[in-house]
Amino acid sequence: MTEVDVHQHLWTPSLVAALRSRREPPYLDGWTLFLDGEPPYEVPPADHDVARRTELAAADGLGRALVSLSAPIGVEWLPAAEARPLLDAYHEGAAALPEPFGAWAAACVREIDAGVLADDLDQGFVGLQLPANALADADGYARCAPLLELLEERGLPLFVHPGPAAAGGAGVPGWWPALVPYVQQMHSAWFAFRAFGRPRHPRLRVCFALLAGLAPLHGERLAARGGGQEAADRDVFVETSSYGGGAVGAVVGALGAGAVVLGTDRPYAGPPEQAGFGLGEAAAHAFRVTNPRRLLTGRR
Repeated sequence: MTEVDVHQHLWTPSLVAALRSRREPPYLDGWTLFLDGEPPYEVPPADHDVARRTELAAADGLGRALVSLSAPIGVEWLPAAEARPLLDAYHEGAAALPEPFGAWAAACVREIDAGVLADDLDQGFVGLQLPANALADADGYARCAPLLELLEERGLPLFVHPGPAAAGGAGVPGWWPALVPYVQQMHSAWFAFRAFGRPRHPRLRVCFALLAGLAPLHGERLAARGGGQEAADRDVFVETSSYGGGAVGAVVGALGAGAVVLGTDRPYAGPPEQAGFGLGEAAAHAFRVTNPRRLLTGRR
């Protein structure tokens, strides 16, 4: 009966130190984050205080909170020699987090190495997170195939999260990356999985962040343009971060309640005011307990 949040971020001291050791994006100067394509961001230190976040998870009623590397930072897209120290720092810190935290592993997508991922997964990670812009087309699935085949072999899930945002022009507001390139990436990733991912990986369980950018709501247009009807796939999930009852209810209408899992994106957003997003106690139980268990274990 454990309640699970599949999508949180928590930067441990080892990751913070690794980011501060760099002088090119991505890097931290104190608590100011510098990325390509986004304005400098002042990171509130309290957001990544482990004791405080442990208390928040308890207040949220969570038995498990799954953290992942913040893919928009762009670590996964760095050359392997640059990515590896950051990935090692992330895995070291995440693996040592106290209860109720668990974590998704991360991997370099510039130079694929399934053997390194296998060693990382051996530390007890629940599955693998990859940036959505690494899985946006057939070439992306061909490149990442060794990683996804390893997940299938081990019966572990994939979590698809927005990757780095494209550089914005002058005057672009601070909310632009989260509302435009992140959503576009998730929209592309949803349909790329349908076209290229599922045929290559028939046993893979996958969860798409932020309701897959609301891509599931385009089923009618897909059918109208020759893509056929959206077939039910009990091993595909979407998580709810940053959305409310209107969007969640619409996606439930398109995919069914069995496809939705709770994700908050803490510390960037919090849990919904209503556990079931206004859809009732049965929906709340499905989103927080039943569906996350199926995603993580494959048990129905």
